[in-house]
Amino acid sequence: MSDTERVGRVAAGQAEAVLDPAGLNALVQVLRRRGRTVIGPTMRGAAIVLDELESAAELPYGWGVELEAGQYRVRRREDGAVFAHSAGPQSWKSFLHPERVRQWSADRGPTGELTVREEQPESVSYAFLGVRPCDLRAIRILDRVMSGGRYRDPAYLSRRTGAFLIAVECTEPGATCFCVSMGTGPAVDAGYDLALTEVVDDGGHRFLCRSGTDEGAAVLAEIPCRAADDATRTAAAEGVRQAAEHMGRSMPPVDLRTLMRDTLEAERWDDVTARCLSCGNCTMVCPTCFCTTTEDVTDLTGDHAERWRRWDSCYDLDFSLLHGGPVRATPRSRYRQWLTHKLGTWHDQFDSSGCVGCGRCIVWCPTGIDLTEEAHALHQEAAGQQVDAP
Repeated sequence: MSDTERVGRVAAGQAEAVLDPAGLNALVQVLRRRGRTVIGPTMRGAAIVLDELESAAELPYGWGVELEAGQYRVRRREDGAVFAHSAGPQSWKSFLHPERVRQWSADRGPTGELTVREEQPESVSYAFLGVRPCDLRAIRILDRVMSGGRYRDPAYLSRRTGAFLIAVECTEPGATCFCVSMGTGPAVDAGYDLALTEVVDDGGHRFLCRSGTDEGAAVLAEIPCRAADDATRTAAAEGVRQAAEHMGRSMPPVDLRTLMRDTLEAERWDDVTARCLSCGNCTMVCPTCFCTTTEDVTDLTGDHAERWRRWDSCYDLDFSLLHGGPVRATPRSRYRQWLTHKLGTWHDQFDSSGCVGCGRCIVWCPTGIDLTEEAHALHQEAAGQQVDAP
């Protein structure tokens, strides 16, 4: 074996290396020694979920998923691939923008005096292992929403600042993936500390790893690995290229922002909302939906009170409630609000689309509503074409 192939440790300035499964476990341990809470995919029950990892052994080796509209199933794979599965029911939003956050608490003393304590953001140093390209873009969108404007969310900033992101390029898209249509994958472009591309072939099970930041290069320097070789680079690039050509879904090849603007009175809205339950599942699993409400709670004595911020959904009838009633009183108006905002007016607020093509909303809709199908139907109706029945 030549010097360039010998197992060793890369210098901090080297941008690429090849890890084997043992090197992946070393990566987890290095991050934990650095005080990071490592979050990554793991099997829990009948789903691949995101949870804290103590070692790479907890990753879903040999597990894949079967996805369709309204359907999610895990399945055993013939190989031992770690990241050959599509986005699960959670996204990294669950850790950066949690479902419930206490904002303050208050206590009334024996003589009636009130003591109010503002909740301080928790101090946590995350390392996210296995961030898909679509989810990497979603984090960048959340950054813009939660910390890029005049009003910044301290709870989000406390979790996001300094988070170490390990992206994983997709080589096996699911049936509901459409990241190519949204320009968000399957390759990663920016915003990561380390990027992995998994390769399983006759040359063995390995990961092409490249650094995107100085900290990423420093972490890589502490991991047993070997220099990147042309065979691994070629296999990794081919896997990503094949994934781009085998997307399960696609958006119509038009300006979606204009399409949403020009079809507000389309008949298709009646069709889709006849199937919509207004349950809000799509907003809960979406990695970029960020809406919240507040709720106040007290204990049975009435002497202790808390204010919590929790996720809310534009599908909730009370979401647009004003004096006199809700602004969007019908399922048609609420579904249209969600889709036109996600694909259209999000650009007006945040200079980007709010959709990253992960397909979660399709998978976790109980009636199997597919936003790509609805976009195609709106396009067909706008063009005067016969709209296919769902």
